[in-house]
Amino acid sequence: MPLSAKKQAYAAKLSGLINDNSTILIVGADNVGSRQMQQIRAALRGEAEVIMGKNTTIRKVIKDFVAANPGHPIGSILSHVAGNVGFVFTNSDMVSVRDGLTANRVPAPARVGAIAPCDVFVEPGPTGCDPGQTSWFQALNIPTKINRGQIEMISRVHLVHEGEKVGNSEAALLQKLDIRPFEYGLVVKTVYDNGEVFDAAVLDITEADVLAKITGAAGTLSALCLEIGYPTKASLVHTINNAFKACVSISLGSDYKFPRAQEFEDFLADPSNFITASGGGGGDAGAAAAAPVEEESEEESAGGAGGLFDDDDDDW
Repeated sequence: MPLSAKKQAYAAKLSGLINDNSTILIVGADNVGSRQMQQIRAALRGEAEVIMGKNTTIRKVIKDFVAANPGHPIGSILSHVAGNVGFVFTNSDMVSVRDGLTANRVPAPARVGAIAPCDVFVEPGPTGCDPGQTSWFQALNIPTKINRGQIEMISRVHLVHEGEKVGNSEAALLQKLDIRPFEYGLVVKTVYDNGEVFDAAVLDITEADVLAKITGAAGTLSALCLEIGYPTKASLVHTINNAFKACVSISLGSDYKFPRAQEFEDFLADPSNFITASGGGGGDAGAAAAAPVEEESEEESAGGAGGLFDDDDDDW
């Protein structure tokens, strides 16, 4: 069956985007309206392009593209074309494009049957509902009291748990309280970059995280090489330092001398180097100040014993 002109134009556009861009962000588009999509496209204009479509059509276009370009790695994303997904094509920095997508989120009410993307809590306080509506709160086991002609919640309530479906009572209560607990927008699920497909969580890894991992791995490698005596670039510096320390120790304990060990020998030969700045000026003064305290304690103990056994005391 020949394709319609509209489908042919869509296939040509998608194939052109695959050819012209090295990075594709596969995004989930659940609960995202057309107006919000227009705002996202406007925010990414000149930096990335968002394209949506039927999954069957997208799969067919990708398969035809791979057939026309054998060996092209774009076929690796076919398994990720499932559900309500879209594609963001870009040659710019992936992190900045991802941040631009996640920044555009719209508050939304809790609808009946919707899967909660986060936990929903209702804080204590006046609700603005008249006492005749206490049945809503009783059905949800929410403790309340009547205060100044309206219902007041007296404790914080965990109304909806993340991953659960929103029930009729929960949705009605949130609507009465005018609470819009959810936020919806495009969510980056998978990233395709120059033939590699990986999870979107990789985009949260910073250069500092990579540097810390490499530094830790280098330290572990150095310790292992030093323990088994296998020299590598990672352990060479430590091996040379340990050898130098051994040579200095031999020089200090024998008649063998070499120029680099002379500064250590000169340091050890001068006793004043071992006197700290605080101990040098305060050592004698501290001993002199402690002497009167010791004498005073001896006099007190002697006086106390003399008073106890004094035969000339007139009071006895």
